[in-house]
Amino acid sequence: MRRKLYSFFALCTLLFSVSCSDSKLVTIGKAPEFSFTNQNNQTISNKDYKGKVYVVDFFFTTCPTICPIMTSSMVKVQNALEGKNVGFASFSINPENDTPEVLKEYAKQHGITSPNWHLLTGDEEAIYDLANNGFNLHAQNNAKGVDGFEHSGLFALIDQKGNIVSRKDADGNPMIYYNGLEDKQIEMLIEDIRLLIGMP
Repeated sequence: MRRKLYSFFALCTLLFSVSCSDSKLVTIGKAPEFSFTNQNNQTISNKDYKGKVYVVDFFFTTCPTICPIMTSSMVKVQNALEGKNVGFASFSINPENDTPEVLKEYAKQHGITSPNWHLLTGDEEAIYDLANNGFNLHAQNNAKGVDGFEHSGLFALIDQKGNIVSRKDADGNPMIYYNGLEDKQIEMLIEDIRLLIGMP
């Protein structure tokens, strides 16, 4: 009887630990370093996000297709976590057009109010290198794309230690990124940020 009882508790403990393990976020790798100019004409680097959870995306202000949806999704995250120590970094892939003044106006038009949300512009080559080689999020200056540009609609989540993290999918594999075009994925992103900052 005692052995059966022990086996039962051992099984419960195992199931509990697996459940907890499945609920944890997976570390994908270290987020790359960067330094660019924001909408307030301030130099912002990855060091400004030290100790913060933050979300990264790549966009451009004249994009008529996925960018407005992505920005709207990011605003949902901003509003859901208002007042929390959470940051956002949106990098323009059309820095020639997207000056700090243009980015500031874009922020006003789209409800970007968080002081920790930086719309970033700067050297074009450095931005494309950051997107494609740093975060592995596709961005391309391509005449065949909309307005001459192509880019991913995905968001990267970075934890307080500067690591790119994500939850696991239904098969137990890391999602790696969150789709900025899907409401369900944005809900997941908000849940995972809350988990990271210890918010119920």
